[in-house]
Amino acid sequence: MNGSGATGPFAEQSLWVRAEADVAAAMRLVRQLAKSAGFNTTETSYLATVATELAANLWIHADGGVVHVRIDAALPGIEIATSDSGPGIADVTLALQDGYSTAGGLGCGLPGVQRLMDGLEIDSRAGNGTRIRTWKVNRRAVR
Repeated sequence: MNGSGATGPFAEQSLWVRAEADVAAAMRLVRQLAKSAGFNTTETSYLATVATELAANLWIHADGGVVHVRIDAALPGIEIATSDSGPGIADVTLALQDGYSTAGGLGCGLPGVQRLMDGLEIDSRAGNGTRIRTWKVNRRAVR
């Protein structure tokens, strides 16, 4: 894990996903940062689920990549982003449809991420990797 951040020691962290165990490490990292950012238990669980899904996609589909997690005081909330140099997503619109899977799974991963988060951006080109950025606003901090 490499850490850097302008607003505190855990404001921004990055984690390489190179092995299956790194998927769980990404989940724990996001859980820790979500708690430190003041998300409640349910939201923290949702964020951990998102991290698990995105990190698992790195491991399964791209042979690894990086998970970036950032506490964004301006949002206020948390941003989870991933990047890889894998094969890319051939059809992002199709990948966001419930039930669609290229790996024989349930096809609820990216659609679930989209439902659990407040925003999702996917930049992917066949043969050129994928970058995903997603964020969740901490509603209690906005009031």
